[in-house]
Amino acid sequence: MNEEAPDPPLSFDPLPLIEGAEDSGTSGSSTAKKAMAMLVSGDPAFRSPTKTQRRNLAMAFAGQDKIVYGRAFDAVRVPPDSDVDLDDLTSVESALAGLILYEVKSTNSANVGPDFQRYFFSLTTAELLVAQSLGPQFRFLLIHTLTGDRLELSLQDLFKRAQSIYPGWSVRF
Repeated sequence: MNEEAPDPPLSFDPLPLIEGAEDSGTSGSSTAKKAMAMLVSGDPAFRSPTKTQRRNLAMAFAGQDKIVYGRAFDAVRVPPDSDVDLDDLTSVESALAGLILYEVKSTNSANVGPDFQRYFFSLTTAELLVAQSLGPQFRFLLIHTLTGDRLELSLQDLFKRAQSIYPGWSVRF
């Protein structure tokens, strides 16, 4: 059996910290918002897609028999020289091969080191399914909002680093 070697994790310079966006540590949502603000302000290749842009991305991938759930990703990275218009389905379809979707996981815990050891987070079934469907066009991006450290991982890299996995289901009425 000939297995492809997984892509090595990409390393990045720390993201710029956002002034005046202090986190109380009580809301995962505020940490996630801060991480997204750090990401899109620190790297112009990353975009935080709107509802329409998410729909266009999902439709473009569906045209290639790939499944994308609109809430299973937080950001899209476009090639630096790309003029893709995420609001235009035809433009997204023509640029699709160069786009990468990202699920951003963030922390503001002082106990998490620069290598993200001791980082505990959830992974939804939708995120897992989209990661499997898109393969190299889906990545996880871990962001430490206190230090600006970040780590990009494929699904395979994420599982290789995992010390333990706790399956679970969340139910909402």
